[in-house]
Amino acid sequence: MEAENYLSSGYGLKLAIEERAVGWRRLGALANVWHPSRLKGILLDERMGTPFLAATQVFDIRPVVRKWLSLDKTDDASERYLAEGTILVTCSGSVGRSTLTQTHHTGILITHDLLRVNALESKHWGWIYAYLRSPQAKAMMTGAKYGHIINHIEISHLSALPVPMVTDAIAASFQKQTEEILTLRNKAHALTLEAEALFEKALGPVEIKDWGESGFTTRARLLFQRNRRFEASRHNPGASKILAHLAKHGREMNKLGELGFDIWVPGRYKRINAVDGVPYFDSSDILETNPDALKRYADCAFGDKHRGRVKKEWLLMPCSGQVYGIIGSAVLAGDYLDGQVVSNHVVRFAPKPSSKVRTGYLLTSLTHPKLGRPLVKALAFGSSVPEIDTDDLCNLGIVRLTSSQEDAIADLAEESAALRARADVREREMAAEAGRLIDRFLAGDVVNFVVTMPAVKSPTMPALLPDPIPEHALVRLRKTRKVDGLKAGSEGTVVHVYADGAAYEVEFPKPKGAPVMLTLKAEEIEELT
Repeated sequence: MEAENYLSSGYGLKLAIEERAVGWRRLGALANVWHPSRLKGILLDERMGTPFLAATQVFDIRPVVRKWLSLDKTDDASERYLAEGTILVTCSGSVGRSTLTQTHHTGILITHDLLRVNALESKHWGWIYAYLRSPQAKAMMTGAKYGHIINHIEISHLSALPVPMVTDAIAASFQKQTEEILTLRNKAHALTLEAEALFEKALGPVEIKDWGESGFTTRARLLFQRNRRFEASRHNPGASKILAHLAKHGREMNKLGELGFDIWVPGRYKRINAVDGVPYFDSSDILETNPDALKRYADCAFGDKHRGRVKKEWLLMPCSGQVYGIIGSAVLAGDYLDGQVVSNHVVRFAPKPSSKVRTGYLLTSLTHPKLGRPLVKALAFGSSVPEIDTDDLCNLGIVRLTSSQEDAIADLAEESAALRARADVREREMAAEAGRLIDRFLAGDVVNFVVTMPAVKSPTMPALLPDPIPEHALVRLRKTRKVDGLKAGSEGTVVHVYADGAAYEVEFPKPKGAPVMLTLKAEEIEELT
């Protein structure tokens, strides 16, 4: 009953596709759309609980688990584990964002705030994902949202989306592209883990038992030797032990500001919303898999001589946020971010020709979960929204290894970033291709789609068709349909009538999960009286 939905472009697109008598099917007829029951999780300590990811975390390049749940107290726990390659769609907040589960999502409980889409036939998997990533599908999902404060879409909204049925050859092409994207991302993640393993092997493991969470003491003179801030995090015993470990086992320690990088944060500027403005990436966007730049601002200087644009092979680090969230994370800009405007809450590390270390090595040394990022997070100051100052970063000690060790780590980290960027670009191209196909379908193209024209009766042999079954009538299935999991006699409701009763769109409820939507010929069903 949201009035604005009927004025949205997505609603118009949905009507336009549905006006075509043939060549499309409901998403619910091609895939099982579902999500587990609402979660009432019981939190446990990391040592005893099972890791859990919220909706936004699933999109992160490197999800950091912040909650662990009691598996025994989690309803339908088995349904919250997902197989690699499962299509996920956001259904709360920023609705209609789609992604694929990767290897690092396996073995982790996934929130119910993501709709699961499992293709009923494997050959449709790639096309369904490309379709959901297309601009038209996103517009239709956005046009179906409801809610005043937080937007939502339901299983029924997604199941009702009309999907043009491409030919098997085109579906096979999208299948191959989707498999390639998933492979690239999984390999990129594996290379990141390999780079971190080499870094830790060169320095040896360090075990931190005391992070000072119950309180600690430090000498007053140390407060002024290291910096002039009094935040306890700067002096916590865990960070001090890591620094001592690096100094002991590394070849030497250099200040980050002495390694040959330009390090800066753009100044403040006025942001003016503009529909035709430049895409703008927030600090959280750069840490996500193939982020959607939903914000657009009028072009301006954006606070620095580069007009806010970043370049390929720069290191980017959010410097504002929560220490349990994005602050102190970092990524290596690839092809997808090259030339894009990025928030002034992101530190830029631009290598000079005379830089002493490669960017890939610097990335690993700053973001290693045990030997790097804890030191960066310790630099944060402020209570409500912690921040990291560039001067503090320049004074941060970076451990040096042998040239061969640093090069091996850099090779892995840089290849990982390149593969991830290639996957993002490939996915964007695939979504654009799907969008062009949908436009062709709306223009009347019958070559690239499965369009079965109804048989034409001979004029000399007129056939008297019975009166069509009306919409909302109850009908019974005459024959079993194994592929759809429906037996003969299954009862459903007519939701749409085609060509004076030559075919019908029928919704069949199921005891568990989403209803099944089928396009059936008149002879396949009978009306219940």
